[in-house]
Amino acid sequence: MTISASPLRLSVVLCLAEIVGMTGFSVFPALLPGFIHEWSLSNTQAGWINGILYGGYLVAVPVLVSLTDRLPPKRIYLLSMALSGIACIGFALFAEGLWTGLLFRALIGIGLAGTYMPGLKIISDHIEGPFQSRAIAFYTASFSIGAALSFLMAGEIASLYDWRWASIVAAGGPLLAMMLVSPVLPRELPHGHEEPDTHLLDFRPVLKCRAAMGYVLAYTAHNFELFNLRSWMVAYLVFAQGLVKPGYEMWSATAAATFVTLLGLPSSVIGNELSNRFGRNRVITVVMLSSAVLSAVIGFLAGNVPYWLIIGCFIIYGITVTADSASITSGVVASAPKGYRGATMAVHSCIGFSGAFLGPLIFGVMLDVGASTAFVSPWGLAFVVTGLAVAMGPVALRIFRADPDHT
Repeated sequence: MTISASPLRLSVVLCLAEIVGMTGFSVFPALLPGFIHEWSLSNTQAGWINGILYGGYLVAVPVLVSLTDRLPPKRIYLLSMALSGIACIGFALFAEGLWTGLLFRALIGIGLAGTYMPGLKIISDHIEGPFQSRAIAFYTASFSIGAALSFLMAGEIASLYDWRWASIVAAGGPLLAMMLVSPVLPRELPHGHEEPDTHLLDFRPVLKCRAAMGYVLAYTAHNFELFNLRSWMVAYLVFAQGLVKPGYEMWSATAAATFVTLLGLPSSVIGNELSNRFGRNRVITVVMLSSAVLSAVIGFLAGNVPYWLIIGCFIIYGITVTADSASITSGVVASAPKGYRGATMAVHSCIGFSGAFLGPLIFGVMLDVGASTAFVSPWGLAFVVTGLAVAMGPVALRIFRADPDHT
């Protein structure tokens, strides 16, 4: 059976579905200071709840994405989107502290595992030629819009009602996403598809592909930084606001986080275009090293510079953090061994999102370590560790010699 939508329509619908399907994604980090107070959490415990979403993601993604080499991704996508909505309702009704918070945030991560990468697999399977790289760029950038929308919705609804209502309303996003994609997703695997001749979780052909693994490890460093920013930005800005005179706060922390997160769309798309023109590895290396420098500085700004300057630095930081996203993902798609595109994306996501899981947790631990000593700023220490991690991305590309001209 042929695909039921043109490549352009398919790409647009999947991008829209990704955006609205992520409404529950940022509920916890957007309201983090309130959760820390209400649930009496330490920074390390808050880091666990932030990170467990990506823990659930990386546990589920090897199976769910590998299945897309064998089964039509539509089935996996719709069931996983339904799980996301159920998890949002469960979080609203039953989350009371650390353990229940961990449970429902992990379920949201599992739902994301069955939608984000399978959606990317559908795009890469059904869109070929020069438009494929651009479609991937817009799709990966839509993740930022979804996260930003979630930040905005959670902050606004919680200010009017409370965080439980924010999570209940967020459950409507996955339902809308299912309605959007159901008519256009292909019911069968693409014509001429080659099914892998290995077992479902046999990733050896991918792990032996040096070019693909270079991008996978760079993606791990990228995610360590990106999800630290999305998990802790609101809390840091609230901290910075508390150090300025009343009336000089400018934006609220959630409004600033929403805007910074939204920058991921143009940043990722433009970064991909620059990669196509100047070489993928060259652009990724410049972006990641620039981001590492900003990260090493930004944690020391609170209380030492005006709040508006901190916002300005976060705007620049938000651009550098996401400018390499589409380039890295396009690189791993282009480097995938034949017949193992789904398996390659599974490895890409599983190993890559280990950075997303560990990043927020390690960030929280560094805050607690810094708070226990008078010799270093807790926020400065946490952001410096983040910068060191992202600087490992270009090192991985160099060691594994991922092909910079492989576009």
